[in-house]
Amino acid sequence: MRNLKNQVQLIGHLGADPEFSEFSTGNKATMSIATSESYKNKSGEKVTETQWHHVVAWNGNAKFAKSYLTKGTEVMVQGKLVNRSYEDKTGTTRYVTEVVVDQMLILNKKVEKDS
Repeated sequence: MRNLKNQVQLIGHLGADPEFSEFSTGNKATMSIATSESYKNKSGEKVTETQWHHVVAWNGNAKFAKSYLTKGTEVMVQGKLVNRSYEDKTGTTRYVTEVVVDQMLILNKKVEKDS
C-alpha cells in the first residue's frame, strides 16, 4: 500500500478557452473540463450526467494549453487532486478541489478553420 499515490486521469472536453496568467515564479493556465457518463434508467431512457472539473496547469503545461487548447477540445489530463481554501471578499471561507496537471494530451483531430 505504500506505493499508492494521489493520481487522477480525466478524459473530457474543455468548457471554455484556458485562462492564462504569467507570474514571476512561472505561468499558470486554468480550465474547466466536462466529463460525461451515460446510462439507461429504470424506464429505459438514456440519461447523461456531466461533471465539471477545475484543472490547473503550470509552466510548460500552461504554455501548451495556451497554444493548443480551445473550447470544445477533447483532452486527457493526468495529475493529482489538490484541496485548498481561501477567503472571498466577504470573508467567507471557500473550499476548492482541483486537478493539478502532470501530463496533458489532445485526443480529437485538429479541425481546419475556414478562411
